[in-house]
Amino acid sequence: MRLPKVCLALGGDTVEDMIESAESMAQDNPFVEFRLDYLKQPLPALTKIRSFLETHHYVTAIGTCRRAENGGKFKGSLAKQLEVLTKANAAGCQVVDLEIQSASKAKPEALAHLRSRGRLLISFHDFRATRNLDDTLEKLLKVPADFYKIVTTATTLSDNVAMMKFLQSHSDKHALVGLCMGEQGIISRVLSVRSGSVFTFGAVSADLQTAPGQVSARDLRAIYRIEQVDPATRVYGVAGDPIEHSLSPVIMNAAMRRENVNSVYLPLHAKTLKDLLYCIREIPLHGLSVTMPYKQAIVEQLDNTDAHTTKTGACNTVVRGQDGKLYGFNTDIAGVIRPLEQRLTIENAKVLVLGAGGAARAAVFGLKERGAELWIMNRTSAKAQKLARQAKAHSIKRADLRKLAFDVIINATPIGRGNTRDCPLKDDEIKARVVFDMVYDPVETRLLQVARAKGIAVIPGIEMFVHQAARQFEIWTGKPAPSDDMLRAVTIALHDRAAQKK
Repeated sequence: MRLPKVCLALGGDTVEDMIESAESMAQDNPFVEFRLDYLKQPLPALTKIRSFLETHHYVTAIGTCRRAENGGKFKGSLAKQLEVLTKANAAGCQVVDLEIQSASKAKPEALAHLRSRGRLLISFHDFRATRNLDDTLEKLLKVPADFYKIVTTATTLSDNVAMMKFLQSHSDKHALVGLCMGEQGIISRVLSVRSGSVFTFGAVSADLQTAPGQVSARDLRAIYRIEQVDPATRVYGVAGDPIEHSLSPVIMNAAMRRENVNSVYLPLHAKTLKDLLYCIREIPLHGLSVTMPYKQAIVEQLDNTDAHTTKTGACNTVVRGQDGKLYGFNTDIAGVIRPLEQRLTIENAKVLVLGAGGAARAAVFGLKERGAELWIMNRTSAKAQKLARQAKAHSIKRADLRKLAFDVIINATPIGRGNTRDCPLKDDEIKARVVFDMVYDPVETRLLQVARAKGIAVIPGIEMFVHQAARQFEIWTGKPAPSDDMLRAVTIALHDRAAQKK
């Protein structure tokens, strides 16, 4: 039975909601799962599901009615559950999903009858961890079935590696579906299909998930290009803690699609550096974008670095060579320099940098290299003074800001991220020809709004984001980056995000 790579999981309070979603998405998603356990009365609902499937012959459907004690919502008896699944078969669902806990209690003849009507999928879910995969499969195989599904929870990135190695070891002998739930399980949701999983699951939308960490079917296809993922696909990612709201996957996957690069770029929520390093080697990752809090910590783990990484002590780009060695680069500097060079002459320009973290260090050393005169202000003055000493720059206290005017003010702090209320400076402290805010979400921060109102030229953080990402793309692929396409992709994503908040 040849199945598409993505099964659209349909939940909802009513069967009408499920069918509406199925109808609106069926052309792009002809493989669906009806979560019958979400319905208060699943048996009467099957009449409408039958009508839908009779008029959509190209749709393949799974009927699932998971009991509450096994992680679902169905509160009926085992006999009632089997009745629902049997009638789901009769309504046109070619596959029915029965969890192993119920299958183990059911009579063999009842399971044989269920399987005689269509394909039987035996499933197991672990909502806490990823463990004992081989033992779990051994238990599942005791029940004759057409497919075996093991879904666990990733508490580390490494759990994805365990799942994929498990699939690689057993998928040639059995029709397996395997993946990890949770935010850290996205690696397996995208890559399990190339490791041997028959298919993966996608949600109708981000707010209509039927399992934790489920990615929308649209994103699986449009962003991660899951239909093209194969054994030759190179894997890249962005690692940080947190990482949920990163738009790097949007911009990088857009660039890879535009340049026809057989690669996929994933968000990696790394809670420890050790976990991240394990995944770099074991998945393996060919390249990595590094964000907070690992930009400085990862430097010690690299086999070699470029001059910018050495100077700043921070790395935001890793390349894994064919020899397995890790090479570090800092493209944040390109993200700062390229937009500024388009507006003014950097040499001898007076620049105020707000912040003393990794992004600030990139700005300070990159601008110093090009002859700018720098002042650094930070909430913790000792950090500003330390960075100023290292870069042969000036540190400045807030009380002295009103006495000075600058050619450029750069905000390298997170102040203003996610809202248009917070601003790192007061209105009368903003005296410059150009104001550059590294915060890119929202596109128009409070700092930029105030600067525009004062007639000051502004550089939004989205420009830095695109330029540093473009340089990463060039390092990884050796191709010129499609900067315009990258800018367009991230602009659309930011507008969509802003619209969702409203």
